[in-house]
Amino acid sequence: MKKEYWLERWRQEEIGFHQNEINPYLSRYWSELQVVSGKSGKQVFVPLCGKSCDMIWLREQNLSVLGVELSPLAVEAFFKENEYSPRHTTGEKFDQWDAGGIRLLCGDFFDLKKDHLAQVDAVYDRASLVALPPETRGAYTDHLLCILPPAIRILLITFDYPQSEMSGPPFAVSTAEVEALYGKRTDIRLLAKFNVLAENPRFQQRGISRLQESIFLLTTRTA
Repeated sequence: MKKEYWLERWRQEEIGFHQNEINPYLSRYWSELQVVSGKSGKQVFVPLCGKSCDMIWLREQNLSVLGVELSPLAVEAFFKENEYSPRHTTGEKFDQWDAGGIRLLCGDFFDLKKDHLAQVDAVYDRASLVALPPETRGAYTDHLLCILPPAIRILLITFDYPQSEMSGPPFAVSTAEVEALYGKRTDIRLLAKFNVLAENPRFQQRGISRLQESIFLLTTRTA
């Protein structure tokens, strides 16, 4: 799945993956990361962030937010819809928008370096791993774990359903695959798993017979 696919989705406003409300699992399980709310200087990284309003919730916890997003339309829409007036700077690999404690880097996730994430204290992944086809996920997780500082906690939310019943995105990601992708370099804890097909008529209409959402806490190892 090439970059042009996602850029075209944003151009055509085919963004059914975007949630207009705060993800309920974020507020319910964020405390598991033990990132101190109310203490300045803590930074949360949101990969493939789109224009997620979850970033607003994170900022309201007095956490600074760093996101990376491929589409400039998504970045511009985020600041416009939330009535921010960002400062925009242009760089070789990333354009950067800053406002109100939220910094969004517009460019390719795989161009991120350790320096970009040097101040990150935690990661929130609701929509990045499930947006990637199977052949890309290994490269994504390898790159993420290589550029994160040590001993970082990741709140990861996944979908799981019979992949043969629907072509993604979002793609099905099983617990076994999370363990295969992250198990060698992180400690994994399954916080919760929910059957959510009844609450998702969009998936029912596409013929899905089973839909689960899982919430994981991943902790990167220091060595």
